[in-house]
Amino acid sequence: MPTEISAELLTFKGWTLRVRPSESASPRLLVLIHGWTGDENSMWVFTRNLPLDYWMIAPRALYPGEQSGFSWRPFEKGTFGQPSLEMLKPAAEALIQLIDEYSASVQLDAASFDLMGFSQGAAMVSVVGLLYPKRVRRMSFLACFVPSGLEDVIEQKPLAGKHVFMAHGTQDQIVAVERGRSSAQLFERAGAQVTFCEDEVGHKLSMRCLRSLEGYLKD
Repeated sequence: MPTEISAELLTFKGWTLRVRPSESASPRLLVLIHGWTGDENSMWVFTRNLPLDYWMIAPRALYPGEQSGFSWRPFEKGTFGQPSLEMLKPAAEALIQLIDEYSASVQLDAASFDLMGFSQGAAMVSVVGLLYPKRVRRMSFLACFVPSGLEDVIEQKPLAGKHVFMAHGTQDQIVAVERGRSSAQLFERAGAQVTFCEDEVGHKLSMRCLRSLEGYLKD
């Protein structure tokens, strides 16, 4: 039977979070990063069957969206779909600080943690993972693109020894599948082993790729 997700809404040091604690004696931390115009509720659709030892937190992004929802970078006219490292780095640094301070407040070991992101959230995961590789254990990229400005970092192979999961719809009209495939090549160049799931869907996760994601996170 699927696991029911019961997650509480809270505020913590200026952040809005939805959190599902774990009753495990040795919980793993999974941070869920929503996409552009999403919020702290958006990512839970992917978590129904994830392991109960995960302590999950889903933060609301720092900036209001242009018309609705929230974004991980301030709005800049003419840059839709093309965020750079410079645009996303402040949010990545703030996210690391949030993880450290929140985990300390609940006595959770977050020396390493797992990340899952969708679309702009997946771009955020790539920034955090490439800039802070020693902090991140596993990364799941859903409808991903890698922001510009990370080329020199990638050549240093910061993801050597890591296994990452990617999923993309071949009919995605918001983030073209070619961007996902190019991102997979960049992660491989950065040293990662990549599992890539493609399916004939749009800007979402297919059921088959969701099952692959669940298997990746259960290992």
